[in-house]
Amino acid sequence: MTELSRWHTWREIHAQPDIWRGFAGALADRAREISAWISRRGVDEVWLCGAGTSAFIGQILAAETTDGPRLVAVATTDYVAAPTTIRPTGQRLLVVQFGRSGDSSETVGMLDLMDQLLPEADRLHITCNAGSALATRAAPGPGEQRVLVLPEATHDRAFAMTSSFSTMLLSAAAILGHGSVPQRLDDLATALEGVLTRAAALNQPRPERAIFLGSGALTGTARECALKVLELTAGQTMTQWDSTLGFRHGPKAAITPGSDIYVLLHPDHHTARYDADIAAEIRRQFPDNRVLTIGPAGDISIAGTGVAAVDAVLYVGVAQVLATRWSDSLGLNVDNPFAGGALSRVVSGVKLYALAR
Repeated sequence: MTELSRWHTWREIHAQPDIWRGFAGALADRAREISAWISRRGVDEVWLCGAGTSAFIGQILAAETTDGPRLVAVATTDYVAAPTTIRPTGQRLLVVQFGRSGDSSETVGMLDLMDQLLPEADRLHITCNAGSALATRAAPGPGEQRVLVLPEATHDRAFAMTSSFSTMLLSAAAILGHGSVPQRLDDLATALEGVLTRAAALNQPRPERAIFLGSGALTGTARECALKVLELTAGQTMTQWDSTLGFRHGPKAAITPGSDIYVLLHPDHHTARYDADIAAEIRRQFPDNRVLTIGPAGDISIAGTGVAAVDAVLYVGVAQVLATRWSDSLGLNVDNPFAGGALSRVVSGVKLYALAR
């Protein structure tokens, strides 16, 4: 592949297409089974929960309406901190929790609070770790629970979430009705292979600052892109993310000399016009800055399913490649940029406080 293949991170990024192909049949069966269970339970509101990258999965999926229940992104970090301020509005709630490790402090805190405050809610746990709390902890009822454990290969060994992010997102999309995901996994795998090749060929030098912009489901996608770069460069490349139209309302002040701007072009033609406009505007106003568009007919072309929440995995693939290359160029341990530092692969040791009732 390249000299970067010595890193688990690089290999895990490039393993995604084969993981999806190998998981397609099993996902089709499980998605059909879990979707039918959700329908039988009469679920009318779904909370999509996680921390960090796992929370961004919820933000991405909740940005697109489906024919099923109302989707709401609820980060476990928000709910654990302020559980009495976030309440369901539907009659029958399903709480979906995403977790690579399935054992982070907020994951466990969310389970504890649900036992106390929402025992009647149904639960769906999607995790990469078969031995985790998400995979093994039973619900007290009366709400029912289902668990989807992803292939072991998605339980990334490296610090950054790569195949875990993409496969959890695609699994939830398949269950919740964001396009015909199981039938399109081979197409998505082939598309990602092309995206990774094109991103690697860029050989884009590391910027001092990287800004990612997107609309709709691609706003949350931009957030995940920004986090990948921030994490893997250990903060030496500062990042920002925003919505395409929101960026003009103050956050555009973040553009400084040495900033790269990446605009994620939405697959919907109407939305993409706004994305193209901001890219052209930034190029005109900041001629010395690099501006790259990613998406249909972009500088880095992407031909996905046309469903932005699903195609998010392709856009993020670009950031995964760039972040890995930039991390390596800094001489960092790409698989653990914070070795001996303040960040760890699994967040643990957060002090959880009992909720007085």
